[in-house]
Amino acid sequence: MADYEGRWKAVKVSVEAGIAWVTFNRPEKRNAMNPTLNAEMVQVLEALELDADAKVLVLTGAGDAWTAGMDLKEYFREVDAGPEILQEKIRRDASQWQWRLLRMYSKPTIAMVNGWCFGGGFSPLVACDLAIAADEATFGLSEINWGIPPGNLVSKAMADTVGHRKALHYIMTGDTFTGSEAAAMGLVNESVPRAQLREHTIALAAKLLEKNPVVLRAAKIGFKRSRELTWEQNEDYLYAKLDQAQLRDPEHGREQGLKQFLDDKSIKPGLQAYKRA
Repeated sequence: MADYEGRWKAVKVSVEAGIAWVTFNRPEKRNAMNPTLNAEMVQVLEALELDADAKVLVLTGAGDAWTAGMDLKEYFREVDAGPEILQEKIRRDASQWQWRLLRMYSKPTIAMVNGWCFGGGFSPLVACDLAIAADEATFGLSEINWGIPPGNLVSKAMADTVGHRKALHYIMTGDTFTGSEAAAMGLVNESVPRAQLREHTIALAAKLLEKNPVVLRAAKIGFKRSRELTWEQNEDYLYAKLDQAQLRDPEHGREQGLKQFLDDKSIKPGLQAYKRA
């Protein structure tokens, strides 16, 4: 098992029972994302993708915040004062992990929103496959309050998850909302009392750990791609993903599932998964 202790400065990583716990680790700044954190997150995601012990990734924050968004001082004042080529690299690092890597990540991802989630934090939040928030968490798009529109792909993230009127309300007013309100509008899957947040996240991760990883990857990426394609394109693409999953699946889940349902009569596919060897 890989040892990640102390490997990164702004991100803490541990792998326990198949779950990779990735923690934004700048609690004194409410885990605001600075250039160091963004560069390290690229490394973290790439390392865990190749770690066979890390089967489900959970993204959370240290202390009382998930992330307060971009670090205004480091990301704007200090970066703006530097050369244009540096600004380009720092923007690229942010986009690289916040949605390019995370959105189509090869392993299941869960955002465990333990507290403050503001601004730029909405991009990785929505890029994660699933999300659970603490009832007590506070969400907000405060950019309008200090003179800019939402940055990176925050508006795209809202458009993909939240209804038109709700999204525009929070983008245009900067009002905050709670974890339970985030669940009601579809920004997260559910919200629970913070004291139960880790327990619920582990239970959700355990369900994902039971699934065939090749098929799970094909299913989630197929769904995400299908939102961008026409019906005709989807027909070709999704059948191709189905065939690809069967060819790449070392445990031959389709055959196992059919055998256990049709021949052994040992499972009911609508109610339970096939028994993996």
